[in-house]
Amino acid sequence: MTIRKLDTPSTAVSGALQDWGAVGLPLSEPACTLRGEKMVLPLEGQPEMGIWECAPGHYRRQVRSAETMHILSGSAVFTPDGGAPVALRQGDVYFFPAETVGVWDIQSTVRKVYVLFNPH
Repeated sequence: MTIRKLDTPSTAVSGALQDWGAVGLPLSEPACTLRGEKMVLPLEGQPEMGIWECAPGHYRRQVRSAETMHILSGSAVFTPDGGAPVALRQGDVYFFPAETVGVWDIQSTVRKVYVLFNPH
């Protein structure tokens, strides 16, 4: 396996990303739109990593994998089902355990670097 550079730090924050379309379970109009670049390692059960961006709005999180994220820009509030709201902003690093579900409120376009563990 070779080392792959996703982006330089300056363009990771503002560079062009692929259009991923609208979120799967939007809770606002217009629906949040996603852009990103991901790298899936070729071995079964290995982490997936990439850069993810979401436009403002509300939607239900559908990712079931454990996730570590570093917020590069923007701000949001994530409210886990049955839990207290968590504010995320530029510079924050968070870990979401597997099966963390709830509602995202993207207040200003969020761009993050993410790693999904055992993605499915």
